[in-house]
Amino acid sequence: VASEGMAKFFPQASIVSTGNPIRPTIANASFLPKHEALAFFGLKEGKITILAVGGSLGAKSINEALAAHIQDFGKQDLQLIWQTGKSEAARWKAVAEGQPNVSVSEFIMQMEYAYAAADIVISRAGAMAVAELCVVKKPVVFVPYPFAAEDHQTANAVNLVKDGAACMVKDSEARNEIVPMVMELVSNPAKRAQMERSMGNHAVVNADERIAKEILECIN
Repeated sequence: VASEGMAKFFPQASIVSTGNPIRPTIANASFLPKHEALAFFGLKEGKITILAVGGSLGAKSINEALAAHIQDFGKQDLQLIWQTGKSEAARWKAVAEGQPNVSVSEFIMQMEYAYAAADIVISRAGAMAVAELCVVKKPVVFVPYPFAAEDHQTANAVNLVKDGAACMVKDSEARNEIVPMVMELVSNPAKRAQMERSMGNHAVVNADERIAKEILECIN
């Protein structure tokens, strides 16, 4: 299994916690020069950069929050990499039009560049997103999708929030809470540094090897 707390579904003696395998390009995202990553999105060096992602279809609550406060990023001299997803993509692109500090796209294929460019991340809390964010050690504001099976995204986020590794906003409160929480993190570099360290404590970079090892031991 990828995470702890699975004994309610499987016999404890059968459980091996391995983490989720992630792409080597993302595992090595920290080695990408930040100036190169920013240039990839047409953004400038020397400015705090926020990455907002909500999956391939997009997260409506996150998108609406960013749209409602899009001017605040420029006023605070911040940059935004905004992955809108496919849902209403034209609407969100229109919101960002004329904002030179905002890079907007439906989907980001080269997520290693997005992670390397970002100082703070806004994200859903699916298992793969959590695994990647722990490895790249980014301060994150999670907005769990409330209708995921057994509300597992909230459980994923709460585990990190309890450890001081992340912040969380309920989906129903996202419009008014996300951007103020991000601004609070912008103004508190010490908290961001502490969150980075805590996220790193949850990182698993060799899940693929651990899974293969367990399978081979069972076979043999």
